[in-house]
Amino acid sequence: MSNDATIAARYDKRDPLTPFQRVVVQPALYGAIRTGLVGVNAIPLPAMLRIGRKLGGIYGDLGINRKRVGRAVERLAIALPEYNEQQRIDLVRRSYEHLAMLAVELAVLPRYLTEDAWSDYIELGELDGVVRPLLDERPSLMLTAHCGNWEVLGYTMALLGFRMHAVYRPLDLRPADRWLRQTRSRRGLELVDKFGAMHRLPGLLAQNESVAFVADQNAGQRGLHVPFLGRLASSYKSIGLMAIQHRARIIVGCAQRQCTEPGKPASMRYKIQIEDRIDPEDWENQPDPLFYITARYRRAIEQSVRRAPEQYL
Repeated sequence: MSNDATIAARYDKRDPLTPFQRVVVQPALYGAIRTGLVGVNAIPLPAMLRIGRKLGGIYGDLGINRKRVGRAVERLAIALPEYNEQQRIDLVRRSYEHLAMLAVELAVLPRYLTEDAWSDYIELGELDGVVRPLLDERPSLMLTAHCGNWEVLGYTMALLGFRMHAVYRPLDLRPADRWLRQTRSRRGLELVDKFGAMHRLPGLLAQNESVAFVADQNAGQRGLHVPFLGRLASSYKSIGLMAIQHRARIIVGCAQRQCTEPGKPASMRYKIQIEDRIDPEDWENQPDPLFYITARYRRAIEQSVRRAPEQYL
């Protein structure tokens, strides 16, 4: 079954649409969104980012977000105890600003990140330790977090010629989901439906392909609890288990926005940072390889977050 057909089947199983929704409602919503994107693309990117940052700050200050902001400030007291209360409040507000700018960037990414122009927006950090692993005959697991711009990270690696398979959750709006997959696949970034990923990924890794995850989600009660930002965080076991089964390298990185200080111009300028590379030789002699892998990649994600906490969602 093709990837499109597989995703369609998953959609129908999870949330079946009526014929009216499928034929009328969803195309109309998608048409409205694409019309809005025409307006976004018509405005210069710096101006659109300034608007997005302003709207994000306003939204964060709304009364409907008071409880949400309060919870975030309380949790930051545990994660970043070196920050005082006012610094934590400012940090939460800046994260709303980053989120709004992120939405703008996701809408215009295919236009600006091209083979000829990507270097105008992306700075590559030290990549010597990951280029060769991505080219040899061993599979790799590429991990990042909801920090910075994870779409920029995967998109750029694909533009550099590294074929990537990224696990994602299909959008509920099916026409928008098709657009997302088509625009990413043109650059060599193939999206893999998360609801069928555990059936498909072993085959990809057996073919020495690279698979990418956003790896900071809560895995629930069945997850493996490892240290993360001052507490034990439930983390997925599947990443470590796949690495052990296929002797895959794990590379943890992040694309972090540059020049985020208040008062400075907003820009879509990112630096790709590699936080850690975990080889099979690193865990094979550990008493608990699965815990070692999971704790180490979570520590690498924490390093990304601490470098730019206002960009962590």
